[in-house]
Amino acid sequence: MASSTSAAQSAEFSSPLLAQALEAGDPVAVALALRNDRVMVPLLTDATDATDDAAAQVRVFRRGEADKYMLLLFSSVEAYVAMLPEETGHQVVAYRADDLRAFLETNRGVLESVWFDVAGPHTMQASPDDIVDALTLS
Repeated sequence: MASSTSAAQSAEFSSPLLAQALEAGDPVAVALALRNDRVMVPLLTDATDATDDAAAQVRVFRRGEADKYMLLLFSSVEAYVAMLPEETGHQVVAYRADDLRAFLETNRGVLESVWFDVAGPHTMQASPDDIVDALTLS
């Protein structure tokens, strides 16, 4: 688990492959990055009290009074911090393909969309089902 204050871990908690795919605006390259690299998943800020990564909870977001949530994923800790610069203690976990697929499959019913690097400049959106499909292709 990384926080925005641990610059030494920055390289471990980033995905240049995902950042390049988002910059190119290429959904196929994004899918390949998700399958072959990692993605940064925000955690609830009280996750710092967790004794291990398994106890930490993924942070999801909701538009106003919407029934469903959005999962925001990032190519780096810095991209997450750019979205919420007024917050402190940003916490993320690096998910590999299997972790992301398991989370999405478990939470399909409550997620309406998945956004990548939502603070820009290269934002992309997909449905949870599209991401699961991309991660399960043989």
